Amino acid sequence: MPVLPGAEPFRHEGGEVGVLLCHGFTGSPQSLLPWGRYLSERGLTVSVPLLPGHGTRWEDMQLTGWPDWYAEVDRELRVLRESCARVFVAGLSMGGALALRLAARHGDAVAGVAVVNPAHKVHGLSAYALPVARHLVRTTKGIASDIALEGAAELGYDRVPLHAAHSLRNFFRVLDGELPQVTQPLLLLRSPQDHVVPPVDSARILGRISSTDVTEVLLEHSYHVATLDHDADRIFEESYAFIGRLAPSVGKEGTTAGG
Repeated sequence: MPVLPGAEPFRHEGGEVGVLLCHGFTGSPQSLLPWGRYLSERGLTVSVPLLPGHGTRWEDMQLTGWPDWYAEVDRELRVLRESCARVFVAGLSMGGALALRLAARHGDAVAGVAVVNPAHKVHGLSAYALPVARHLVRTTKGIASDIALEGAAELGYDRVPLHAAHSLRNFFRVLDGELPQVTQPLLLLRSPQDHVVPPVDSARILGRISSTDVTEVLLEHSYHVATLDHDADRIFEESYAFIGRLAPSVGKEGTTAGG
């Protein structure tokens, strides 16, 4: 199936510092494109891959699972490592969870992690019904476009494939066991008003990781897809400052600036 207009992956070849941005469950690179462009305009090398089964139709996602999604971001990280001296990983929602697993598994190959409303668990009684329900019902209502900003919209599926949701639940269980392996500096930005991922997910992540350099920022004016919401500029600025603190070459003439 052709990729939906606007859901295409984004890649910018910049300087020696790279950033991998991971989009969320049923979403697409469109939700991270303004973030990716902001960083690329400041000379960073940026990759926003399209996860398998996403950006086309929900039926395609039904045939994929978390190993496929993780394999894609793992591959992109390795590609960035070939051309960049330092690489940061970042993500929204499930993309934040994928970024955290990359940090846990790749160690020093990841210089830092920035996550926005990271997901950690499939909540509610429906989560326990998924193993059986996915064989009886193909989809449930979508979760895209939880945005406070009037007129803003996320390009994502209007249905959630239950086979994929079941795989996501399994992924979160795997990630929970690996979170103590995350030791890199972490920037966690979260929306107190999030109708998709509750605050307990961020609290669990912060309680499980081993990082000592941790910054938490509240996005008071945004819902779940904060990268397209009122606080988008703050996310971009905070993440760029975070990267610049850990990679001093960022913004210096002759290195990453203007790349």
